[in-house]
Amino acid sequence: MATRPRKLPGWKLVWNDEFEGTEIDRTKWDFDIGNGFFDYASHTWIAGWGNEELQYYTDSPVNASVKDSLLTIRAQKESLHGCGYTSARLKTRKRDGTPLFNQRYGRFEFRAQVPWGKGLWPALWMLPQADAYGGWAASGEIDLMEIVGDQPHEVLNSIHFGSSGSEGRALITHVHPLPGGSTVADWHTYAVEWEPGEIRFYVDEVHTRTYNHWWSCSLTEAGQGVIARRKADLNPWPAPFDQPFYLVMNVAVGGNFPGVPSPQTHFPAELVVDYVRVYEKVGGYGPPSPIGQGRFPWQSEKKKR
Repeated sequence: MATRPRKLPGWKLVWNDEFEGTEIDRTKWDFDIGNGFFDYASHTWIAGWGNEELQYYTDSPVNASVKDSLLTIRAQKESLHGCGYTSARLKTRKRDGTPLFNQRYGRFEFRAQVPWGKGLWPALWMLPQADAYGGWAASGEIDLMEIVGDQPHEVLNSIHFGSSGSEGRALITHVHPLPGGSTVADWHTYAVEWEPGEIRFYVDEVHTRTYNHWWSCSLTEAGQGVIARRKADLNPWPAPFDQPFYLVMNVAVGGNFPGVPSPQTHFPAELVVDYVRVYEKVGGYGPPSPIGQGRFPWQSEKKKR
């Protein structure tokens, strides 16, 4: 279904996947496996990926497959290893941390049909290749698309930043209502243009929001992030969004954001991706925008989850 990558004025295509062939390209994508991860900082196992999610991620073709130039990530209602659902999470970084693809700055674009229903949590997003400023969210997160599972007429664009740990992180989210009765189950294009000191989100080429204020603090006490209280506590602007990020695509089930699926939630729930394309700015990037400098973390950012 994918068309040839279009030429965008001012941008040069540097990486893409049009999902040709019959298999996922393992030179571009790896899989998270399981229902959690080991947090080396706290020496503890974090079940449910830190969000009390209910799915077990696999690399099975039942949960992620390519056909007719489309990638399908499928969440299924089935038991596996103590979990009541299976799904997949693909990323351009291997599980051992080896990079497959990452980039600092640029335009990142996905075209997708997104499943919805109570308890579903599909997302197209980005994480830092290395935690240069500390654990999540001190090193940042960029969410191009996610939804509250039972609100299919709205797309969320978000950035996470601040200090490490749930208490120290900060979040800014914009809710974009899809026009004309459209839902996320229709084809839409989700993009972010990320430059030094500025992050711009787009849905179907409509500019939804520009972010130019964030902060990062690497200080910790007893293993938890400390919210900065003075300029000297902050990492240099525009940290944390000045490091390479990699790409992530997944369908989570349950968790503290969308809640538990209802009897009306349809399974299998399929995230279908037409293409993923990454561009660099022709001529490179200028110095960071100074707008975000001088703003302090205690100026409120609305937390979503």
